[in-house]
Amino acid sequence: MGSGGMVVVDEDTCMVDLARYFLGFTQKESCGQCSLCRLGSVQMLEILNAITEGKGRIEDIDLLIELGEGIKRGSICGLGQTAPNPVLSTIRYFRGEYEAHILEKKCPARVCRGLISYYIVPDKCKACLRCLRECPVGAIKGGKKEVHVINQDKCTRCGICLSVCPKRFSAVECVPGRLTNGD
Repeated sequence: MGSGGMVVVDEDTCMVDLARYFLGFTQKESCGQCSLCRLGSVQMLEILNAITEGKGRIEDIDLLIELGEGIKRGSICGLGQTAPNPVLSTIRYFRGEYEAHILEKKCPARVCRGLISYYIVPDKCKACLRCLRECPVGAIKGGKKEVHVINQDKCTRCGICLSVCPKRFSAVECVPGRLTNGD
């Protein structure tokens, strides 16, 4: 990720979220002595949070690059000089993922909660009531012998419905993007 280390990922890893995670760690470790590192890393983290929540703007990508390069040049210590590397590396090699988050409002890896939806496939739902009973916010409607439906406005995207749906049914799917009621 730019610090001499190596991270192995697969298609289930969101590169934007991964960059956010690493920057969050280094931002907390910053001593605060350099203004660029102290303030710039906070600003970069706010931008990454907005992108993973579906509130990013296309110009945020260039702003992240500009801030990252400025922090690298203006920091005194090695932490500040390498803190932006995960962000800069993921933009360089996975820019399409940033653009999908911003332009399409989708997380291709289906990780960022603000950019995914859970959907119950009607043909697969056996009305076992497990997801309906376990949903902490009561977002699932249905009954015995009735196909269950997720109210997308109430759903918090916690994923409990997916985890409790019996594997033999696999009726609940996590899909990229935000569904609306009626989709």
